[in-house]
Amino acid sequence: MSDRRKLEESEIDAELAKLSGWSIEAGKLHKAFQFTSFIEAFGFMTKAAITAEAMNHHPEWFNVYNKVVVDLTTHDLGGISTYDFELATKMEQYAS
Repeated sequence: MSDRRKLEESEIDAELAKLSGWSIEAGKLHKAFQFTSFIEAFGFMTKAAITAEAMNHHPEWFNVYNKVVVDLTTHDLGGISTYDFELATKMEQYAS
């Protein structure tokens, strides 16, 4: 997914089928990650932050202890884009 573009609903559904535990909530790609400790959650966030910065595509997220809640959308495109799924896929790799 190298082209940065807003996805159609059918494309979003197809991409969602490739990711475990992700859903659409309030028009955003959403997942709550659970880790064994705060350090593990923070390590995940650090890896994701470095990737997000390199992509210039920053998540909306919230962390308490071992839980990280993530919402992804591409504000300047007005919806969910290829970049959201690219970052979600990287997050899945970092969480495993």
